[in-house]
Amino acid sequence: MMGIMETAPGRWSLAQAAAALLLSGYAGAALPHGHMPPTNPGQAVASRPAKPTLAIGATVDAQGRIWLARVENRTLLVSHSADEGKHFSAPVAVNAEPENIGAEGENRPKIAVTRNGTLHLTWTLLLPQPYTGEIRYARSTDGGKTYSAPITINDDKRLTSHRFDSLVSDGGDRLAIVWLDGRDRDAAKEQGVAYAGTSVYVARSDDDGASFHANRKLAEHTCECCRTALAWTVDGPVALWRNLYGSNTRDFAFSYLDTGKVQRLADDEWNIDACPHHGGGIATGGDGTLHAVWYTHGKNRQGLFYRQVKGDRMSAPMAFGNPQAQAGHATVAADGQIVLITWREFDGQAYGAMALLSKDGGASWSAPRRIATTADAADYPMPLIHDGRMQVVWNTLREGVRIMEVE
Repeated sequence: MMGIMETAPGRWSLAQAAAALLLSGYAGAALPHGHMPPTNPGQAVASRPAKPTLAIGATVDAQGRIWLARVENRTLLVSHSADEGKHFSAPVAVNAEPENIGAEGENRPKIAVTRNGTLHLTWTLLLPQPYTGEIRYARSTDGGKTYSAPITINDDKRLTSHRFDSLVSDGGDRLAIVWLDGRDRDAAKEQGVAYAGTSVYVARSDDDGASFHANRKLAEHTCECCRTALAWTVDGPVALWRNLYGSNTRDFAFSYLDTGKVQRLADDEWNIDACPHHGGGIATGGDGTLHAVWYTHGKNRQGLFYRQVKGDRMSAPMAFGNPQAQAGHATVAADGQIVLITWREFDGQAYGAMALLSKDGGASWSAPRRIATTADAADYPMPLIHDGRMQVVWNTLREGVRIMEVE
């Protein structure tokens, strides 16, 4: 049984943007390629008015402090709480010059903190041309007081799609960033060659973000519009993304970045010529076991699923969430034998932040619990685990940011 304790004072007020920020609750929504609505995060409009955004980044450091990254008025702001979300420090701006930062739906700023206290931030800079962007990075080496000038991570200098970045650190000096990249598709089209989907690229740093190696292609022919995910295992970083199999089968794949071998996570056989806008999540508890969650509407299964990966072995996919409540956008965190999954549901009247907990490495699970609700627009809930403490971070238009402890 899970008990939930909400820390209410740790909130941010988001000013008067209800109509502009209503997010779709339909987990299976898919949009045809080339027919994206103007509010899609991948299609920025230069004249779009600045407004508060709901999609935030969150992490917890070695001291148990919660760090939050959010976007307001084209500025990335970072603050932290040392009292479980009751109070937050004054936000510090990461980018001195305003940028059109992706912070809606599957796009959000990413934040990681190393054991020595270095803060790493990545985000997608949305450019005025449809579906174009750049992957941006900045860091703080003084505990979040100041930040380095942002740099662009993608090194191809093409005006093309660079979006849906993920960030992970090993806790020390090593860092990995992956994203969806359109350079290969564009190059193929210039040569009159057909090219399905897009590519996954990676950038690595071995000196705590002071410099990065040249971009490296991890995979070709991947889905264009679903978020990527990263985890750092005993065997190095692992990336997860929605891949293309055949012409339009969009099932998830993963790869250990050090080997580059791409493996299929599930044979859902979701064949659709459209953008699902529905990425997956991946985590590790430190023992080499991968915990993966994803959504599918395939021929073989539909809904949200969880699977373990141990070497060459995979557990059977475990369904969770209520498909009748539009369950979707799951994320997972792990620490040792503790695994915490969160996702969002909609019952026709209110959004709910849902949680599923395992304390034996995913062998058994608690009953799913709705830990909070809101009657207005809502981000996707995010799980955090530190020293056995399990928390859920959820940002909603009406209530602001809530930190809820899972007991």
